[in-house]
Amino acid sequence: MEETIGVTSAAHIPTQRGEALLDTAVRYAEERHWDIFPGTWLESAEGAERCSCGDPACAAPGAHPAREDWATQATGSATVARRLWQKHPKASILLPTGRTFDAIDVPETAGFLALARMERMELTLGPVTCTPDRRMQFFVLPGAAAKVPDLVRKLGWPPVAIDLTTLGEGSYVAAPPTRFGAFGAVQWACRPTAANRWLPDAEEIISPLAYACGREARR
Repeated sequence: MEETIGVTSAAHIPTQRGEALLDTAVRYAEERHWDIFPGTWLESAEGAERCSCGDPACAAPGAHPAREDWATQATGSATVARRLWQKHPKASILLPTGRTFDAIDVPETAGFLALARMERMELTLGPVTCTPDRRMQFFVLPGAAAKVPDLVRKLGWPPVAIDLTTLGEGSYVAAPPTRFGAFGAVQWACRPTAANRWLPDAEEIISPLAYACGREARR
């Protein structure tokens, strides 16, 4: 059986040291066959940690692309990934969407509500991340970005009325154990396992997600 990647408890998240990041990045490429690329990282300056991009007001310190051509840098090769993180051992781990998966992004409160509903419905889930800025990202088959707006409309929700977006080609997600400055680390709400190697189609999980986001919108 495939070794489990990631954790669900903050107490057990690997520290953001070069070895942990390098090993984890290699495993994502080797075991999940995900494309990955190194992003920015955190640097200590005057007693504080700042983003390597140099912007003191960086919105995602240590957790965004370091290069404009990041899409061409992304690799699914474990060998190349090892070389990249050996060169930048503190770099965050970023996963481009629109390739091996898309991601449906929702508020954390709606995400956990949807997870509970999906469990009752016995739906098959892929990996799900939980970010320090209180967002959750549900991994689904590629192509979701093109059809989710219509799926949401068919469920009776104007897409602009609920806080639900889909990340596809040209976007990315940060993978555990990437840290957002002092805000904390990305965690797995549903970690990658052998059981969820095959991702669901967006149509299979959009109903509970839209319902949960609609409920939040009405508050």
